[in-house]
Amino acid sequence: MASVNPNSKPLNSLAQALIQQGLCSEEVVARAVQDAQQQHTTLVALLVRNGVVDPKRLMRSLSERYGLSMLDLDAVALDDEVSGLLDRKLIRRYHALPLSKRCKHLYLAVSDPTDFSAFDDIKFNTGLQVMPVVVEEDKLNRLIEGLLGQMEGNIADLIGNGSFNATLESEEDAEVSLDQMASGGDDAPVVKFVQHLLLDSIQRGASDVHLEPYEKSFRVRYRIDGILQEIIQPPLGLREGITSRLKILARLDISERRIPQDGRLRVRLSKERAIDFRISFLPTLYGEKIVLRLLDPASARVGIDKLGFFPEQQAAFLEAIHRPYGMVLVTGPTGSGKTVTLYTALNILNTPGVNISTAEDPVEINLHGINQVNVNDKIGMGFSTALRAFLRQDPDIIMVGEIRDLETAEISVKAAQTGHMVLSTLHTNDAPQTLTRLENMGVPTFNIASAVQLVLAQRLARRLCEHCKKPTSIPEPAMLEAGFSKEQLKGWRPYTADGCEKCNKTGYKGRVGLYQVMPISEVMRNMILEGKTAADLARQAAAEGILTLRQSGLRRVMDGTTSLQEVTRVTNL
Repeated sequence: MASVNPNSKPLNSLAQALIQQGLCSEEVVARAVQDAQQQHTTLVALLVRNGVVDPKRLMRSLSERYGLSMLDLDAVALDDEVSGLLDRKLIRRYHALPLSKRCKHLYLAVSDPTDFSAFDDIKFNTGLQVMPVVVEEDKLNRLIEGLLGQMEGNIADLIGNGSFNATLESEEDAEVSLDQMASGGDDAPVVKFVQHLLLDSIQRGASDVHLEPYEKSFRVRYRIDGILQEIIQPPLGLREGITSRLKILARLDISERRIPQDGRLRVRLSKERAIDFRISFLPTLYGEKIVLRLLDPASARVGIDKLGFFPEQQAAFLEAIHRPYGMVLVTGPTGSGKTVTLYTALNILNTPGVNISTAEDPVEINLHGINQVNVNDKIGMGFSTALRAFLRQDPDIIMVGEIRDLETAEISVKAAQTGHMVLSTLHTNDAPQTLTRLENMGVPTFNIASAVQLVLAQRLARRLCEHCKKPTSIPEPAMLEAGFSKEQLKGWRPYTADGCEKCNKTGYKGRVGLYQVMPISEVMRNMILEGKTAADLARQAAAEGILTLRQSGLRRVMDGTTSLQEVTRVTNL
């Protein structure tokens, strides 16, 4: 190595960082600076090309020194819209590549995080705040060359045939088609894995996807028909790439790993059908746990006949929601199908002659013709605030996602008493407990008695697979203990789950609702005014012929829809 010119200029901050991090000697760096200037390339590019430093080690070192996020570009499929934010001349000049845009921030892949003049120039040209992300030089160079070649060869065709269309519905909600999800990095294992994961979860009918990092493993589970099933354990080395890829698709901050993040993604399957994913990232001991909740707008249009009501239950529910005013409450634990029941009711009521407003946390499924509001406590837009605003908007029907506190409960009751139909949910175990729950929250009993028209408690039980269910024999004492009477045991046999290829060896396929539909009779109203307990109300409901959740489940066992084991799993006596 030739000696360094003692009159050469002082080394820049990147060169000094390379020396201080022990990646290169001062003599090697000084010579490389001169060579890079002569060859019109960057210092990092020259060092990597000549094999002086390992690109992955360099990325980690610079990320640690400057406190910046790093990213494996194998996890990235380029978004044409985001890439187009920066002119290709600037991409080549500054050796920087736009990764994603979120609000007013542009996340930029760079191998040299010290080129502040480049960041200023890019900020001026895009009007966005630049957020540098450190990447490996060799991968960045390969990606930029591929992108520039594609842009130069195809941009005229794209403009000419009119196919150069934006795919984002907004900065918060991303929409991705099947082709776009697979493009721009089709060879990357992470991109292929995420594409397969999203499509496979849709095909299998999963309601949730869980990606869970542990010390020595990384597993993926689907919730299918209410039960989590382990699907695959991807290689541990793909964990960070999968996390980054999903954040990019959801337009989230890929540099933030310390706090939870929530986002949305819409996968466009065809012109007629799209699936929404709500994505939640939670930092854990060994990485970020990711949960994707699948929201199919078609589920809100299943029709009331397919929910699983018995005829008398359906008639009572329809009669209650068609009243001009009052309150209908749906209760049950998370995942019991309350949202689908409420959306089904809203679809029935959604006609040109009514004004419907909903306050939800968050809005899960978009319904045309209904004014839906996202509740956000952080900005002061809680359920009670939304309700007050609704009452100034001349509503006919109001849906409140959940009654969580006394203020929301009081406003809901007031609305129900002043000529509005109010639909809402509570978290209680059965219908009678819902009324005492409102009383415990502080709502006066006379308001409860005058406002509430019907309470519906529900659970979801798995349906037996029609292809493999088989008759079974259960001892009479066990049947009696489950809640059957001796008269009910005559003339039929229960079915049990077996398992076949159609149901993935589980014995179950799909779910059916189990309901306790309790209209509030005059006797019950008087009992509420007298301060009777939930047990007293339950006895009165039984006297009026109202089925409990367990009794509804036992009727489904008798008609062969589900198994006794499933009913005892989801209901109490």
